[in-house]
Amino acid sequence: MRALLQRVKEAQVRVEGERIGGCGHGLMILVCAMQGDGEEDAARLAAKVSKLRIFKDEAGKMNRSLLDIEGGALVVSQFTLAADTSRGNRPGFSAAAAPDVGERLYELFAKDLAALGVPVETGKFGADMQVSLVNDGPVTIWVES
Repeated sequence: MRALLQRVKEAQVRVEGERIGGCGHGLMILVCAMQGDGEEDAARLAAKVSKLRIFKDEAGKMNRSLLDIEGGALVVSQFTLAADTSRGNRPGFSAAAAPDVGERLYELFAKDLAALGVPVETGKFGADMQVSLVNDGPVTIWVES
């Protein structure tokens, strides 16, 4: 699985003008299941994200995790993280998991992250979503299971 983490002061997602999820200080997490990914990948990614030390400590160093700061997470499915741009000008997405598998693993990732003690809200799989956020830093990190 792939995830793009953005450290945020706040983030929210809307579908058809209605706010369906958000978080305050924490992480905006875009998630993509790749072909061959399974439940263990979702669990491994959730554990990594929860413990990744990318928040500032008292000395201003990135030394605290999402769990340490008691931050929240907004998890949004994003199959375009599987984009292959190596040929031509049109990205290919054949490396992404099939939609039914992608949805199951996306939901499992969010559930696993919540089970670790992170308050989690989500977008809506497959929906046309409008995402807004206030970056903190900015800090953007690419993570793979």
